[in-house]
Amino acid sequence: MCGIAGSVNHTLLYEPLKSALLHRGPDEQNGYRDGQVDLYHLRLSIQDISGGRQPMTLGDRYCIIFNGEIYNHAELRAQHGLNGSTQSDTETLLLLFERFGPAMLSQLDGMFALAIYDKQEQTLFIARDRAGKKPLYLYHDGQKIIFASELNAIKSQVTLEMEQKYFYPYLRLGVFYRRFTPYRHVSEMPAGSWLQINCKTLEVKEERWWDIHTYYAQSCTDTFTDALDKTRQKLETSVRRRLESSDLEVGCFLSGGIDSGLITAIASGMTSKLKTFTVSFAGEYDEAPLARLVAERYQTKHTELRISFDHLVNDIENILCNYGEPYFDSSAIPSYYVSQEAKKHLTVILNGDGADELFGGYRRYVPFARYDFFRSSKFVRASALALKNLLPAPAEKKSKYNFIYRFLSFASKSDLETYLSAGLDIIEDYEQHILSSGDYLEPLRKDFRVIANSNLTGLKKIMNMDFDTNLFSDLLVKMDIATMAHSLEGRSPFLGKDLLEYAPTLPDDYKIKGGSTKHLLRTLAGSYLPETLIHQPKRGFEIPLKKWIDHELHDMIRDYISSPNAFHRNLVKPSFSEALLEGKARVPAEKRAKILWTIFCLEVWYRKIYLR
Repeated sequence: MCGIAGSVNHTLLYEPLKSALLHRGPDEQNGYRDGQVDLYHLRLSIQDISGGRQPMTLGDRYCIIFNGEIYNHAELRAQHGLNGSTQSDTETLLLLFERFGPAMLSQLDGMFALAIYDKQEQTLFIARDRAGKKPLYLYHDGQKIIFASELNAIKSQVTLEMEQKYFYPYLRLGVFYRRFTPYRHVSEMPAGSWLQINCKTLEVKEERWWDIHTYYAQSCTDTFTDALDKTRQKLETSVRRRLESSDLEVGCFLSGGIDSGLITAIASGMTSKLKTFTVSFAGEYDEAPLARLVAERYQTKHTELRISFDHLVNDIENILCNYGEPYFDSSAIPSYYVSQEAKKHLTVILNGDGADELFGGYRRYVPFARYDFFRSSKFVRASALALKNLLPAPAEKKSKYNFIYRFLSFASKSDLETYLSAGLDIIEDYEQHILSSGDYLEPLRKDFRVIANSNLTGLKKIMNMDFDTNLFSDLLVKMDIATMAHSLEGRSPFLGKDLLEYAPTLPDDYKIKGGSTKHLLRTLAGSYLPETLIHQPKRGFEIPLKKWIDHELHDMIRDYISSPNAFHRNLVKPSFSEALLEGKARVPAEKRAKILWTIFCLEVWYRKIYLR
C-alpha cells in the first residue's frame, strides 16, 4: 500500500506532496521525470520489501507507480510464463501490461490505483480496481493534469476553486457522490475504469472495464448447497491470497458479527497464531464477549482494544481533515481510533468490508426482497404516506418501530428519493430547507434510472445502487483513510475478484430469507462460528451522535455552525440550522443530530482546509 501522484505539464512539488501523503508511504519516497511527465511514489513496504522500489521501469519504454496489492500476481506469472528480476507485484503489472495492454485488468485479483507511462507513445495509462478500494483523484484544467491518492495532495500543488453545485447532493448523501469533489476541475476517478492520457495534447480517453451491474443481470442456477460450497471455496481462496501476498504478518479485525468471524476462522487454518483485534467503547454495546468466543475457538493471539473518546474534542478536526472533503459518516471516528491502536501491533489487517453489499446484510433489504419499491404504484405510495402521517416520529434508532416508520417513509417516495430515504436518510422530509433553485440531483437521477428501470429485482436494484454509491463513496473511503492515516493496510477478502463476480448472480432468497438477512453467509457461518453469533443483528459502530452533539462537542459545533461566516449559509436556510442548534426545529432527535453533524463536517472542511 502506498501513495502516488503524477502530472503532465506541471512540475510536481515533491516536498508538499511528501507532507500531504507521507502517512501512506513512510518507508521510501522517489520520483521520476521525463519531459512534461512527472511521477512520485511514497512506499509502505509490505511485499518484496527489497525489490519493490517505485517508480519502477521496464526497459526504456514503461514506468509505473502503483498503490495497492495484486494478490494473484504470482499465479499470473506462472500462468503466462512471465519472468522478472524481482518478486514484486509491481513488476508483474509491467510485464502483464507489456503483453496484454489494458486487457490485463480483467485478470487481476486485487486493490489498485496505478499509472503506467509509455515513453515511446507519450501516453499515461491510469486504472482503478473493480470496487474502488484504492483512491485516485484527477485535476484537469485544459492546461495541465495532476493526479494523486488524496485530495489534500492535489491541493498542495495548485490553488483550487470551489465547485458549489456539488455540495447540494452532499447534504442528501453525507458524502460526495462518485465523481464529485468540492473543487472545480477535480474529479474522483470511477471504480472499474481506466484512462489513457495523450501527454502531448492532454486528450483523455476513458473506459469502464468492470461494472457490477453486468453480474447482477446474470442469473445463477446453482442449488443452495452448490452456492454454499462455491462461496466457501471462493472465500477461502480470497483469504489465502491476502495472507500470502505479504512479507509482513497479517492480522484480522474481529467483531461480534459473522463477516469478520468467517474471515478469522478461515485465516486461522492457514497461519499459526493469527493475531485478532476486537474493540469496545465505553457506554456502548460491547461486542468483545462475542468476539472472544471466536478467538478462543480458533486459539488466536487476541487483543481487546478498549477505545475511549476522552480526547475527541481535541482530535475531531484532524480526523475529519484527513478526508480532504466534507465527510459525514461518524463511524469514521472509531475507525480512526481502532486503526491507530491496531498499527501498534502490525501493518496489514483483514476486514469484512463488502459482505453486506454483496450478500444482503442490511435490514432495509428485507422489504425490497418482497416488493420493488422503485416501481411502486401511486396507491402504494399514497397509502404509505397516509399511514406514516398518523404515526409519531420514532425516538430510538435501533427499534422495530423505527424500522417500520422508515419503511413507510421510503415506501411513500418515488424515483431517487426512495433510495435516499431507504439509505442514510439524513435530511429527507426537510430538503425544502436546502437553498437551490434547480434539480441538483439530476446527475444522480440519470445513474439511478439506469438501474431502477432495468429488469433486475427490487433487491438486486438496491444492492447494485449501494455497491456503486454507499460502498464506493462512503464505506471504502472511510476504511482507506482511517487505516492509511496510521500507515496500516486494510485488506477485504469479500471484495476478491471471484466473489465480486459470483455473489451478484445469486438468487434473492439465498440472501434474504423471510425476515433474515445474509441467509447464505449465516448458513455458512454455522460450520465455523458459535451459534450465539450467527443470528446476531447487524450493529456496526454504534456512535452516540446525539450525546456528542449535545455534550462533548456541543461548544465546538455551535462555534462552527453559528458563525456569521459559516459556509453552509449559502446552502441551507440559516433559520433552519439555527432552529436545529437551539432544539426548536420540529425534527426527530436522531435526524436533528445527523443534519447538524452533516453541516458541522462541511464547516470543518471549509475552515480548516479550503480557507488555508
